[in-house]
Order: sequence, then structure tokens, then C-alpha cells
Amino acid sequence: MIPIWRQISRTFTSSSPAPFSSRFFSTSSPYLVKVGIPEFLNAIGKGVEGHVEKLENEFGDLQKLLVARTLKLKKLEIPCKHRKLILKYSHKYRLGLWRPRSDMVML
Repeated sequence: MIPIWRQISRTFTSSSPAPFSSRFFSTSSPYLVKVGIPEFLNAIGKGVEGHVEKLENEFGDLQKLLVARTLKLKKLEIPCKHRKLILKYSHKYRLGLWRPRSDMVML
């Protein structure tokens, strides 16, 4: 009798295609999504979009907002709940786990 782990290893080493084929992986789209501070905050929602003008005047572009710290946002008089949301979603955006839905722009 062959142990189960040997049977599994034989199926992966055989010449047949692996059970995890490329159909499970998506390909990148030919579009570039343009994201700025207004699109980012509007996608977060929950009242955060009310701070667009303050944040655009202070940071200028999204990349500077993505590395902002809590104290900087606190000095701009942004409430605690909104600071937490901005920091949470900026971390997800940096890791590539979340993207705001916005208009697609052709390259």
C-alpha cells in the first residue's frame, strides 16, 4: 500500500498538466487607472471625501498621502475615525490589496 502523500507527489511530478492551471490566474488589463486624492477619498466614502480640499492643499499628490502619518493628519484637524480609514485604506493600496474604482484611462 502506498502512502497518500506519495500518490499526491506522483500526480504533480507526472507529465500531465498540474491541477492548478493558468485559468485561475487573471491577466492584467491594458488600462491604466488614474487615481488621485479625490478619487481615493471618494472610494473610501463614509464622510472622508469631505477632506479632499485640505489634503490636496497639504500633500498635493496621492503618493505623499499614502506615506502620511497619524500626527500629520491630526494637525490637519481630521477626526479620528476618518484618520483611521485613510490610514487603513492607504496601507491596503500600497500593498496592492485594494484599488478605488474610477474611470479607466487608455494608455
